[in-house]
Amino acid sequence: MADERGRLKVFIGMAPGVGKTYRMLQEGKAEADSGRDVAIGYLEPHGRAETLAQADGLELIPRRIVEYRGKPLEEMDLAAVLARKPELAHTNAPGVEHEKRYEDVRDVLEAGFDVFSTVNVQHLESLNDQVTQLTGARVRETIPDEVLSMADEVVLIDLTPEALIARLRAGKVYRPERVPAALNNFFKIENLAALRETALRQVAEDVEVKRLIREPSPIVRRDEEGFAATPDAAPQAIAERLLALATLAPHSERIVRRAWRSAQRLDAPLDVLVVRPPGPSPEDRERLEALRRLAAMLGARLRVEEGEDVAAVTIAVARELGTTYVLIGTPSERRGLGRLGLRGGGGRDLSLLGRLLRELPGVDVRIVTDPTRRGRGAETVRVGDPGSASSE
Repeated sequence: MADERGRLKVFIGMAPGVGKTYRMLQEGKAEADSGRDVAIGYLEPHGRAETLAQADGLELIPRRIVEYRGKPLEEMDLAAVLARKPELAHTNAPGVEHEKRYEDVRDVLEAGFDVFSTVNVQHLESLNDQVTQLTGARVRETIPDEVLSMADEVVLIDLTPEALIARLRAGKVYRPERVPAALNNFFKIENLAALRETALRQVAEDVEVKRLIREPSPIVRRDEEGFAATPDAAPQAIAERLLALATLAPHSERIVRRAWRSAQRLDAPLDVLVVRPPGPSPEDRERLEALRRLAAMLGARLRVEEGEDVAAVTIAVARELGTTYVLIGTPSERRGLGRLGLRGGGGRDLSLLGRLLRELPGVDVRIVTDPTRRGRGAETVRVGDPGSASSE
């Protein structure tokens, strides 16, 4: 273990072909020209001549050959990189040190080496549902958002959708035989525009979170005569804490991802609660394990409770944890918002939402919408108290 951890620099973009690897190699050559010892641990140029040209003059560490199902696969040789002393979203072949490449990167950083890497915004785990809704394609290879958050520097490689499509048509992204299929699927102008907006927003949020961590706003107190006194060293604000109520249905993963992104914006911890009846089926255990993996990848805390009364368990857990936000799934269509206890009336609302609002005063409740029930629009309905509702 090195005395000092290495620095991570991530080049992020909206899609393949915007120039992330090209820019990364340019900066690597600049570091080498300044006298630093630079080597390429793994390079995937996708046959792009311009990208390969940028690698000229840099040492390339040979890849490791791994046999899997009778076929030789090439992976980054972690041992060789570490011994040498010089695309994050990737699953390694069985038989190497780690399952995922971002885990290799962590080892390299811990050994004291600086790392340059690239990633497309659609590979962030918390954006998985949003990207699926935007493009119609589920991205299977993802990385924890924490990997981007721990980067010492994030560089956005931006390109207009029109310019990227022009590069694609010119054969600078994929080989000519792949271009027609790409234009008819992922590389549609509306997909690229949405992904570009997502990438811009992601980087802006990352910068804002890191700025707030570095520069906490002091609280200015005033004396009895109204003059500003010496500010406190750090803010004394009430901490936010989010609780996502998940079920063992597949769509609950969307609730968890949405809750995690809200937690990131609030710089707040996230708890995920699953209330299940006793004696889960094999299918339930499989779904619970999937939720465990997702929570672990996002850095959320999963809590599983047994009980028949979901509202009562949720209320008890929220009180115990000091929750300030609760996120739940969309109510069934037959009830709709008219049954949420938001219109007054003499009868007591016994629905889950009604009970949460009544028993958890001062706690915001957000309803995470199901995109299969509507077109594009507001992501959540947020309920601040039993007398008002607003879309967000």
